[in-house]
Amino acid sequence: MARVTYVQPDGSEQTFTNYEGLAVMHLAVANLVDGIDALCGGMRQCATCHVYVDPDWAERVGPPGPEEAEMLDALTDAIDVRPTSRLSCQIPIIEDLDGLRVFIPADQPGI
Repeated sequence: MARVTYVQPDGSEQTFTNYEGLAVMHLAVANLVDGIDALCGGMRQCATCHVYVDPDWAERVGPPGPEEAEMLDALTDAIDVRPTSRLSCQIPIIEDLDGLRVFIPADQPGI
């Protein structure tokens, strides 16, 4: 079981708990978190689930995989990609990530 906190651009926070197996995006969609539209359903094709991983968690979450990094690189003109940018569909919720915090960008596609 792991908790994930979603921080909105205005600083408001929502924390949800779920058992392992879902991605950070799936937990957000299931709980109607604003700013996580997930239009492609987790296929790394739209970035409407883009988040910034809290810097304190970045090492534990790890860097994007090659296909995810390619998608983020392709979107640098459209969104504010940062060193902690990730597609939340590519972050599996595992016990080691209990307490994870992610920030939803103000320039999120679809917002």
